[in-house]
Amino acid sequence: MKVLITGFDPFGGEAINPAYEAIKMIPDEVAGAQVIKLEIPTVFKESGEVLKAAIKETEPDIVICVGQAGGRSAVSFERVAINLAEARIPDNKGQQPIGEKLEEDGETAYFTSLPIKAMMRNVQEHGLPAYISYTAGTFVCNDIMYRLLYMIDNEFTGIKGGFIHVPFEPTQVISRSVGTPSMPIKTIAESLIYAVEAAVKTEVDREENAGTTD
Repeated sequence: MKVLITGFDPFGGEAINPAYEAIKMIPDEVAGAQVIKLEIPTVFKESGEVLKAAIKETEPDIVICVGQAGGRSAVSFERVAINLAEARIPDNKGQQPIGEKLEEDGETAYFTSLPIKAMMRNVQEHGLPAYISYTAGTFVCNDIMYRLLYMIDNEFTGIKGGFIHVPFEPTQVISRSVGTPSMPIKTIAESLIYAVEAAVKTEVDREENAGTTD
């Protein structure tokens, strides 16, 4: 089995992106599966093109894209991606779309095909915080998740795929408001390892309530 896991390069004026820094710390084999690591650009559409080329080249069974969500306190597993690009800040090529569709013939939304409840639970059972999120935003993180699931729906039908958000790492919050959450890159990497492990081992996701009230 092969797992392709991607992380974005730094964006928004940051010197580091903990997503890919953590990915680099993941072993090349997890739960008997080969782990293929790839850095992708924080650029609308282009990141999807890079991902598609990598899928064709490596032929993975599972694809997990990872990105930073500053302000979140833990690793969060995204349930859904929407067919919308609306950027509060420009991407790394200066693009700042407003109200644009990602794929003209795509569904309004796609749900992850990863066993995210089992993945979340495996992280938690190893003593680390994790939760399921029901919004991947409208920036490039949502863009890559949506395009991945669009590709799975239309071309790479045998693949399971989805997206994980990770918090700031500590140096990113030094000049931010007091109380802004962060997580060490090593801890983020451990969370991702447990997530990959569950994704590899789980055929059918757990049936449990992971809903929210906000």
